[in-house]
Amino acid sequence: MKVFFININSFGNADFTDALSRYKHSGKQTEIYYYPFENHGERNDPEREEDMYNEIKKESPDFAFSFNYYPIVSKVCQKIGLKYISWVYDNPHIALYSYTLINSCNEVFLFDSKMYEDFASQGIKTVHYMPLAASVRRLDSIKLSQEIKNKYHSEVCFIGSLYTEDHNFYERMVPELDSYTKGYLEGLMRSQMQIQGYNFIQKSIDKKLLASMYKALPIEPNADGAETQEYIYADYVINRRITGIERLELLKKIGERWTVDLYTKDETVEAPGVRNHGIAQYYETMPYIFKCADINLNITLRSIQKGIPLRCFDIMGVKGFLISNYQEDLLRYFEPDKDFVFYESPNDLMEKIEFYLANPEKRQEIADRAYEKIKKDHTFDIRVRQILELSGIT
Repeated sequence: MKVFFININSFGNADFTDALSRYKHSGKQTEIYYYPFENHGERNDPEREEDMYNEIKKESPDFAFSFNYYPIVSKVCQKIGLKYISWVYDNPHIALYSYTLINSCNEVFLFDSKMYEDFASQGIKTVHYMPLAASVRRLDSIKLSQEIKNKYHSEVCFIGSLYTEDHNFYERMVPELDSYTKGYLEGLMRSQMQIQGYNFIQKSIDKKLLASMYKALPIEPNADGAETQEYIYADYVINRRITGIERLELLKKIGERWTVDLYTKDETVEAPGVRNHGIAQYYETMPYIFKCADINLNITLRSIQKGIPLRCFDIMGVKGFLISNYQEDLLRYFEPDKDFVFYESPNDLMEKIEFYLANPEKRQEIADRAYEKIKKDHTFDIRVRQILELSGIT
């Protein structure tokens, strides 16, 4: 079996190709052809499409694969008659609204069950639900010396974006908003922050609010897609802003009582009790950070309405202890207070941090149980088999 692998910078590339390379199809080893690819949202690129078409013709693969979905790849595969498998780990992912999604060549796997439900309910047959995974094979090789333990130990740890960069959409929009719209949005965001498990932002954007935001920050949907302006402003503007506020406020609140080790892109973020280390490299340092933390936090990006972020699998896969906000998909596969812990409010989070910092044996028991469940049901080896079987490659 030969795979035309769309080699774009993605977190799961090495883990997926490692599992794929060991997968045997009809008793034969898998061969992977790496096709270098860059994409910045383009849905049409005649030169790139011609090059890809010629490479596929030359290599004669059995299917193409990418992390996240790319309309350009789908167009080429549809033209040449090649199956295109993609596994989406981002939400929002506006490329899914391209009209190419219905191409018969597609097998699109979505990590968030809400994303899957939204597309499947519209009669789209090319989508599947598939949660992410952890590379237990790689993570099991992590060895902790005393020096590493001392370097990466933390009471409470969070790795992720705070969406504070100057060029983010919300910060660009706010100075141009009228005072009424600005106040309305602040109230809307604060209301959403009180609710776990249901996101009402997109449904709350009426024509008047949309017009005000568009006037302040014009964003147009793609001409060759089905995405709406409501979707774009909800998920790319408002939900990101909510997440940034939520994460920073929670970290500051925790930092008032315990030391928080933060790993994030914005190194200028400062708060009492919060130590900002900058970016954590996914393969080089992140596993050690998760493994050495007493408590690892997951505060999900608000546009991920039900899905399990990759962060959760990485934490549990390295025997880290996880406290997360409520995500419906987590409860599909993992048991609260036995495999992980979820919080319902900031005060609930503080109480649970206090309890579990005082009970290391309980933390370890939960972390060990989660690891065993990951190893049994949620590795990349298992996902490769599931994805190929659902795609009709058996």
